[in-house]
Amino acid sequence: MQQPLAYRMRPKTIEDVVGQQQLVGPGKIIARMVTAKRLSSMILYGPPGTGKTSIASAIAGSTKYAFRMLNAATDSKKQLQIVAEEAKMSGTVILLLDEIHRLDKTKQDFLLPHLESGRIILIGATTENPYISINPAIRSRTQIFQVFPLTPADIEQAVERALTDEKNGLGQQNVTVDPAAMHHLCTATNGDLRSALNGLELAVLSTPAATDGTITITQPIIEECLQKKALSADKDGDAHYDVISAFQKSIRGSDVNAALHYLARLVEAGDLKSIMRRLMVIAYEDVGLANPPACTHTVAAVQAADQLGFPEARIPLADAVIELALSPKSDSGISAVDAAITKVQAGHFGDIPAHLKDAHYKGAEKLGHGVGYDFPHNHPGDWVAQQYLPDAIKHDQYYQPKQNGRYETALGEQYQKLLQANARNR
Repeated sequence: MQQPLAYRMRPKTIEDVVGQQQLVGPGKIIARMVTAKRLSSMILYGPPGTGKTSIASAIAGSTKYAFRMLNAATDSKKQLQIVAEEAKMSGTVILLLDEIHRLDKTKQDFLLPHLESGRIILIGATTENPYISINPAIRSRTQIFQVFPLTPADIEQAVERALTDEKNGLGQQNVTVDPAAMHHLCTATNGDLRSALNGLELAVLSTPAATDGTITITQPIIEECLQKKALSADKDGDAHYDVISAFQKSIRGSDVNAALHYLARLVEAGDLKSIMRRLMVIAYEDVGLANPPACTHTVAAVQAADQLGFPEARIPLADAVIELALSPKSDSGISAVDAAITKVQAGHFGDIPAHLKDAHYKGAEKLGHGVGYDFPHNHPGDWVAQQYLPDAIKHDQYYQPKQNGRYETALGEQYQKLLQANARNR
């Protein structure tokens, strides 16, 4: 039986690795290790299909060391002993140990002296946070590197390589993937290259060739093989952005059910990146000062979703959507900064008042810089009336507080008090 396409297309050298250029790109840490032939044991952690095994395989291929793969959960101590014997005979073996977070103490105790001697170069792979899930004794003897979901461009590069590779890929089968199918294949797999290549191979093997021998892969075929529907068949992507727009407007309009509906459509499309970015924009643009804790909660939810990946990512995302939709709304923050930017762009800024200028260097006082600055913390309430805006725009007001939540209501009251106090002391 032929090995799966994803297995056959594993990179043979560091230069062949797709994505993770922060580790394997020219001049980066793993590339430097390979070039210098000074490998150290490491742990690679990140979501499935992001290249952990590929990096290990490429390191072995680039260094010409023997490469062995074991699973910490299912392979026994005896398999580790076999690898250790091979390392003793050949000098060095690179061992990819999958699910390293499940390594038990017996196997760990056997492995540690071999890591210290350098006979075994351990590359542990895990989807779990190693700082939490991996024994300190192993962590202290390894470098820890995080790998991230591949971008659609990374996946397209790998897919194109598979389509043209005549030895290990599909290059002998005259396959054409139409643009909509390629877009869906590269986005719906959510950065998982293994899923993309497996889906592509299934599509090719299950699609009859035309009379001229060509195999044409369309979007419906990819959808069926991935079991993920595209957000839209619109080739220009307009409907995709329509859903994102409706998502934000539903939250802004406080319709929690509509917001969850559009979230579900984006989840089904596997578009985690767009959801995370849009939620953070919504939090600060549409809720903002009316409920600052919701903004903090949204950032935490996005970070959790990014670590979890789908399908679990939908849980913190849903929590954030519900809280944002039901929160009071205020766009006073974006309105204020945009008003200030508009003034600056129009050339209205003026010279900074002399008493606010930098005065830390010798000779500043002769220039009048910092002279007359009144330190607020020396006054009751840590405030003193003082001009901060340039003379030319000293009466400008950009912030217009709203009364849409207890927090901004309180901010607005403080704002008015300060304006009045400054006016009295002019």
